[in-house]
Amino acid sequence: MTEKLVAVAVAHDGTIAPHAGRALQWIVYVVADEVNARLAWTLNLTDIGCLHEWHVRGDGERHPLHFVDIAIAASAGEGVRRRLQQRNTELLTTTETNPDQAVTAYWMGDLAAGLHHEHQACLHPSEVNV
Repeated sequence: MTEKLVAVAVAHDGTIAPHAGRALQWIVYVVADEVNARLAWTLNLTDIGCLHEWHVRGDGERHPLHFVDIAIAASAGEGVRRRLQQRNTELLTTTETNPDQAVTAYWMGDLAAGLHHEHQACLHPSEVNV
C-alpha cells in the first residue's frame, strides 16, 4: 500500500464523531504503515462548512475533505458518501471510538463496520427537538 491521507471525524470528547455530516473537527493522518501513522493536521469546519451543509447545497464546489483519500466517522448518509467519492475520497464508517485505533484498523484491513445512518443525525442540533 502507498502513503494515504486519512481523516477521522472527532467529537468534542476526542472520540470518533457519531455522524460525518455534522462533524466540525477532523484529524488528518499521513499513513504509510501501521506503526507510522502520523498526525498531519486538524481540519476545523464551521456549521455551514460541514459535510451535510456542503452536500445539501449541491453547488458542485470542492470540500476540504476532497484532499484526503479516506474519511472515517461512525455513520454517514449515502448521498454524502457518493458526492465525496466523485472526487476520489472514500467515506467509511465504524463502531470503533478511538481515532488512532480506527486508522490502524483501516490500514490493517480490519476496520469494524459502522453504524446505520439515522436521518435524525443529519439535523442541525437546534432542529433536533423542534
